[in-house]
Amino acid sequence: MNIYPDPSAAAAANPAQPEQPSAPEPPPSPSSPWAGAELEVAPLAVNPPIEPGDPEGKGAEEPAADGLPAGANPIDLALTELRGRRDGLLQEITALEQQRDRILQEIATNPVGQSELIAKRVKGFQAYLVGALQELAATAEQSDLVPTPVVVQPSPLDRALEAPPPPPPAAAGLFSEDEARVRDALARFGGQPDFYADPWKLRRSLEPAGATLLEEWFLSQGGRGAQPSSGSRNRNVLVAAAAIAILGELYGDRFQTLVLAGQPERLGEWRRGLQDCLGLGREDFGPSSGIVLFERADALIERADRLEERGELPFIVVDAGEPAVAIPVLQFPLWLAFAAAPGEIASEEDLY
Repeated sequence: MNIYPDPSAAAAANPAQPEQPSAPEPPPSPSSPWAGAELEVAPLAVNPPIEPGDPEGKGAEEPAADGLPAGANPIDLALTELRGRRDGLLQEITALEQQRDRILQEIATNPVGQSELIAKRVKGFQAYLVGALQELAATAEQSDLVPTPVVVQPSPLDRALEAPPPPPPAAAGLFSEDEARVRDALARFGGQPDFYADPWKLRRSLEPAGATLLEEWFLSQGGRGAQPSSGSRNRNVLVAAAAIAILGELYGDRFQTLVLAGQPERLGEWRRGLQDCLGLGREDFGPSSGIVLFERADALIERADRLEERGELPFIVVDAGEPAVAIPVLQFPLWLAFAAAPGEIASEEDLY
């Protein structure tokens, strides 16, 4: 292949162009086979400077595409960032705790803060007290307030040593043996009232009609029967109070008075009247006291049965407003029923 140009061929191809003088080209070197050819120059790659102590040139690393250094672990970087945030939060918590301690110290030293602290403590104690009272009320409602009697069977040896119990008062029979005491008490009640007498003693004067009624009830009826009403509940209360005073002289505290009245207003009149006539207090009315008030006859009969089981004597008083006397009441040894007149019953119905 001839790589050298032919001057005659070039002149024949371009005849119209004048021949221009040109600078003499240097003769090709016989030792270079690429003499006269066009060469393309490629850009040279420039290596980074080599750091001292890094002969292979590996010290300079280019950053990765995501902005992290080449060869770095993302998990380690995240843990490092979280540790930094945790340390910052711990510092903030410590600063807040110190601020809280300063505020509490200022409250403790400030009179206004002390009053607020005392008010909070009082309010907390009030809430505790209310809760305790509510729990106590709930426990009281659930508990059985009536004591259950415990029956213990004694051994035969103990029975021989024990004295026989006293028999219950024989009030079912006539008061013939106590006739003198009954008449003496009725005579005393007809005199001047003793307003300073001891409790359970009659403090009012008994009218002759009431004395006659009680004399018949004690000595003729044997303490069991009905008597005509005196015309008003206050007079009936006075007669019943005189009977209670006489029974107290005869039997002491071995009996309990049970009053039956069908309405709370009537029971209130009985309670106030007995308090006035016998000098009693509110503590003398209740299941464990001397007088118990009832609105229903079945509850009164149940109470009377319990008293007889304990060897005590029930004294039942029936108000004149009751339309009839329950049949189970008739089995008890002491009961006094006031029989109201038709006009008294009509006035009672109009009043209540």
